[in-house]
Amino acid sequence: MTSEKSPIADSLDDDDYPAYTMGRAAEMLGTTPAFLRSIGEARLITPLRSSGGHRRYSRYQLRIAARARELVDGGTPVDAACRIIVLEDQLEEALRLNERMHRRPGVS
Repeated sequence: MTSEKSPIADSLDDDDYPAYTMGRAAEMLGTTPAFLRSIGEARLITPLRSSGGHRRYSRYQLRIAARARELVDGGTPVDAACRIIVLEDQLEEALRLNERMHRRPGVS
């Protein structure tokens, strides 16, 4: 047996690999397929489609969906929860870029 990973193992390690069906994703999140459809309609996540047209979700998308569920469970409407998550993501990216700019040599 070689120590090289197979393409299948690489896919399973990939946070963006669409490994989960809608039913399995809903089960893992403790929610319903309707909830996943609603955050898809709000364009928070866009699941990939299998060759048969079924929605498939990645681990990254499940983390986003879990955050949305957390907000909705706290009383935030779905559309507002999705907007909050987008803004949180934009803020995180801006902070990351700002930090990178301040680490450059010669930049004050």
